[in-house]
Amino acid sequence: MKSRICLLLAATALSTAAWAQVPPYGPNDTLEQAKKAMAAAEAEARKNSWRVAIAITDTAGNLVMYQRLDDTQTGSVQIAIDKAASSAMYRRPTKAFQDELTRGADGLRVLTFPKSSHADGGLPIVADGKIIGGIGASGVLGNQDAQVAKAGADALK
Repeated sequence: MKSRICLLLAATALSTAAWAQVPPYGPNDTLEQAKKAMAAAEAEARKNSWRVAIAITDTAGNLVMYQRLDDTQTGSVQIAIDKAASSAMYRRPTKAFQDELTRGADGLRVLTFPKSSHADGGLPIVADGKIIGGIGASGVLGNQDAQVAKAGADALK
């Protein structure tokens, strides 16, 4: 029994340490910030000739800005919004959920997380060390979606 309690305390300490590394929320992103992030994400997509949908949300996952490049598959519309919302609401890249799923077993628990996206391409937007929103891209491979989202998120660093 004593070893189980020690194990539980150790697991709790590790879990708390992991959460301490996640940036706190700040004020929601403004329209001007969203425009700047969107312009950078769009430029990255166009540079690579990628037809993607790009979404930017506030910290609660509410849509602030959205656009779809010409000839982007229609399925990418909602996926981009979901990636942006998920990364903002859960304060981590959507790739973290994807990685959990690939672990299997205990990692499958992320399937029960409401409104979580499990594909690479969503990132929190961080300004002054605080999460102010999320950005998601969809339309190409996951790592390419992530590259587009990163360009947008990096525009506000």
